[in-house]
Amino acid sequence: MSAQATHQHDDHHGHDHHGHDHHGHHHHHGHGHGHGHGHGHGHSASEQNQEYFNKLASTYDSKHEATLTRLMEEIRERVGFIGVEWVDQDEDEAEGKEGNEAREVRVLDYACGTGVVSRALAPYTTQCVGIDLSENMVATYNARAENQGLTPAEMHAYQGNLCVPSDPNPTSFTAPEFSGFDVAAVGLGFHHFDDPVLAAQRLAGRLKTGGVLVILDFYTHEKPDASHPATNTITHHGFSEQQIRGIFEGAGVGKDFALEEMAVVFHFSKESGEVKRKLFMARGTKA
Repeated sequence: MSAQATHQHDDHHGHDHHGHDHHGHHHHHGHGHGHGHGHGHGHSASEQNQEYFNKLASTYDSKHEATLTRLMEEIRERVGFIGVEWVDQDEDEAEGKEGNEAREVRVLDYACGTGVVSRALAPYTTQCVGIDLSENMVATYNARAENQGLTPAEMHAYQGNLCVPSDPNPTSFTAPEFSGFDVAAVGLGFHHFDDPVLAAQRLAGRLKTGGVLVILDFYTHEKPDASHPATNTITHHGFSEQQIRGIFEGAGVGKDFALEEMAVVFHFSKESGEVKRKLFMARGTKA
């Protein structure tokens, strides 16, 4: 059975982006937003995204709580599908005890929004690092992490953009803590990116060898009604499996590529009637 959520398609991000709040130990949205696309209206898409999601951050989690909770459950059901060697609860609790070599499992949650993806994966990791264009989303992400009793070493987000074409290695993200990740994930932010291929390449560069890129986003759909306030922040209206596979392969993370449909369905309304959007999760390993 599909979980059904009533809400406007693009404000969720998943963001708990944008996505993107993650709850539980742990987004988003997972909801995500965009980084670096440009439209010819005097404002870059990044600026439009930043403004839109800053306004959205304060109400994002409460507005989409049921949808985001279901999304987190779906992500947790797919930790085996993602396929890294997660930390289990026993290990987590034993960490730091004498004679116990602490194993690290680190996640980069890009276009992290309020932290849905991070909150979903937190029980299986030792560290979640969020990056988002919107400083308000970042503030919400960090407040939620703190409220759950998580330290900044366990879960913390930063405002920034890894996808500026002319800036392959932003100075604010050169420290070792911003590379060598086991997982890099984008929860419902990919359709906001001006250049998804570049985004995948930049994220792949933050993975260790054998690390996994995870993309959670919408299947291809017709162009949404231009009256929706998020429309100006959307660059791509969903993806086909073939497109996503090509993006993963082009970024050097096509090994063991797999894509799976999620059971949660997003509903949004437009003049012509209700539209349902289906989600997929894709994963690929950095060779």
